[in-house]
Amino acid sequence: MNTHSQARTGERLRRLQEGHKHAEMLFLKEVWWPLFHHFRYLYPEYEVNDFKDGTRYLDFAYIRPVIRICFEIDGYGPHLKNISRWQFSDSLERQNQLVIDGWTVIRFSYDQVNEKPRRCQQIVQQVIGRWLGDELDLTTLSLVEKEVLRLAIRKGEAISPIEVEKYLKLSDKTVKKVLSQLVDKKMLIPASGVVRVRSYRLGEQVKNPI
Repeated sequence: MNTHSQARTGERLRRLQEGHKHAEMLFLKEVWWPLFHHFRYLYPEYEVNDFKDGTRYLDFAYIRPVIRICFEIDGYGPHLKNISRWQFSDSLERQNQLVIDGWTVIRFSYDQVNEKPRRCQQIVQQVIGRWLGDELDLTTLSLVEKEVLRLAIRKGEAISPIEVEKYLKLSDKTVKKVLSQLVDKKMLIPASGVVRVRSYRLGEQVKNPI
């Protein structure tokens, strides 16, 4: 936050100082940080051109060369109950315009972030994982190893050897060998922290590039 504050002036600085309150901070603390352990490529109160030739600010923008994701944290308060039909339509039109402009829009309620942070983490991991899945094609992993990681990314939680067997239609022996290779490469780690396990989750070598 300090880095972004030092780089901004005027309205962009004011929006950062006033727009990021408890809900946005909770998202960073309970969802983003436990998942990635860094804030690279994540921009708070990101300014975009409005479809009415003005400007608007996104709660968070995740931007890489091939991906643009908008994360919005929506609080539930009296103002939502009293919103007019015109304001409701305008909100939908703004979101539609972001999608037309190439943004992926993901919205969480405050209650979701506060009460179900793990589910929010899974959604974030899955949507970013769509890009990461394509990036796997640029690695030296085998075709089977890539497909196992894609399965883990799409699921957003631990995968079991049986799931991999059914998904790839491979033998138990082959799956155990592939999973072991991915553990050695730090692409997967045993979900229980031991070698003889029934499930695996993504390792730091997969998470960090995100």
